[in-house]
Amino acid sequence: ACNAAISACEKGSQWEKALQFLYVMAQKQVKVSAVTYSSAISACEKNGNWEDALQLLRLMGQSNAELDRIAFSAAISACEKGSEWKKALELFSVMVQGETELDIISMNAVMSSCEKGGEWEKALHFFNVIVWDEVEPDAITFNAVISTLEKRGEWEKALQFFSVMAGCVVKLD
Repeated sequence: ACNAAISACEKGSQWEKALQFLYVMAQKQVKVSAVTYSSAISACEKNGNWEDALQLLRLMGQSNAELDRIAFSAAISACEKGSEWKKALELFSVMVQGETELDIISMNAVMSSCEKGGEWEKALHFFNVIVWDEVEPDAITFNAVISTLEKRGEWEKALQFFSVMAGCVVKLD
């Protein structure tokens, strides 16, 4: 029931209520699962509440719950929305060092965080990592790269990426 309540809070962008449910669970000594933590972190992410998202990730690591790519991706996205690109890079580094499975969601989140933070070289580096690791890019990936190139004034390269995107099996938006 608690997992469902926290998940509902996440979907309704009610991060404060999600944290209240977690507090009640801790008071009642109810075991908190990875799914519960991830839902609460995602609720924080929806509002860019990166501080609480990182605190929850730390608590998750201290508990018996497994730190997974879903929790990391949500925390990285919270950092992105809170304009904390350095924190996003730190989390991504922890993911890699901990051998947490990487996916396009976590890679897009860190790439977008760098792009929004004005760290264009780092954003383009993560696009290369996506290509090297043979992770299939999606529309979010290409949008971040095109936006990065546009902000650098490299409109010709942005158009080239758009052509590549159009040639891929990526839904254009």
